[in-house]
Amino acid sequence: MELALLFPALLLVVTSLVQYGLWFHARSLALAAAQHGVSVARAYDADHRTAPAAARAFVDAHGAATLVNVATTPMSPGPGEVGVEVTGRAISILPGIPGPAVRQAAEAPIERFTTAGAP
Repeated sequence: MELALLFPALLLVVTSLVQYGLWFHARSLALAAAQHGVSVARAYDADHRTAPAAARAFVDAHGAATLVNVATTPMSPGPGEVGVEVTGRAISILPGIPGPAVRQAAEAPIERFTTAGAP
């Protein structure tokens, strides 16, 4: 009798922990993709418009099954900087219920040569 009452709660806890792990992995993947896109686009003499495509390629290569409905958006944090935002959803272990949303962004200054003492 006690197990009949305890088992549904235990099943809910286990399901929640697995879903949390999938969300955390998708979040880490989105952040790594955003950082990769920025690192490709900030290189000296690179086209800053390549950041979203590089981030998308990273997701496709490393975890397209974990992060779904992916969108990569270029950001303009400021002059001389490049950024990209990666959004999507973590996969869900419950059919018919969408996974939690994921949104990560990265930005960095564009590499350039300067003279000594110049900013």
